[in-house]
Amino acid sequence: MNRLDVIQALMTQKGLKNYLEIGVENGHIFFRIKSRFKVAVDPKFIFDASRRFGKALLNPYNLTNQYFEKTSDDFFAQDAKQVFAGKKLQLALIDGMHEYQFALRDVENTLRYMDDDGVIIMHDCNPQTPGAAGRFEDWETGEWNGDVWRTIIHLRSQRPDLNVFVLDCDQGLGVVTRKKETIPAALPDEAVALTPEQIQNLTYDDLKANRHAWLNLRNETYLYDYFGLRP
Repeated sequence: MNRLDVIQALMTQKGLKNYLEIGVENGHIFFRIKSRFKVAVDPKFIFDASRRFGKALLNPYNLTNQYFEKTSDDFFAQDAKQVFAGKKLQLALIDGMHEYQFALRDVENTLRYMDDDGVIIMHDCNPQTPGAAGRFEDWETGEWNGDVWRTIIHLRSQRPDLNVFVLDCDQGLGVVTRKKETIPAALPDEAVALTPEQIQNLTYDDLKANRHAWLNLRNETYLYDYFGLRP
């Protein structure tokens, strides 16, 4: 299971449509989504107008895409209020800058425009090596997931109004929803009590020792149980 599988399952079975993607790059995920309200945000798109046109021919839903070639911080400060004035978000993929504070701002800003039943998917939440789990300035070679894992821990520690878990697939897919009685957790999770300062100072060894509890790490099939989907 990957992030596209999760998004498509939520769209087809839960009827979630209005879509935001932060960190679009070449549009590998974005152009495949079938929604008449799609918003793409990235500081530098790796595609041109001719590719947009070609993707619209392959998937007519791409005819109404909205593109914002800027940082997500600038998008939320300058454009989001107008873009979402008439439509609340129902589904978002956050796959931008893979650092704790960047990802946290993306989640918090997205929640401001999210429908009560909306879902946020976060990529790169479960790094498997110290090199993959650090900040960009420390990254050298190989896989880089960044420290989005700290964002997951932060949300689970500081936002009791949210349900947050990570699916153990596709580099770790974080799932964020508002707590509602109509969306029960299929399995109980373990509370996390860490301050933002403590989270900032965590090491990869700390994550490794507490991975399942801190990330609320779940098998990919948990998605079906949690949302009541068909496999």
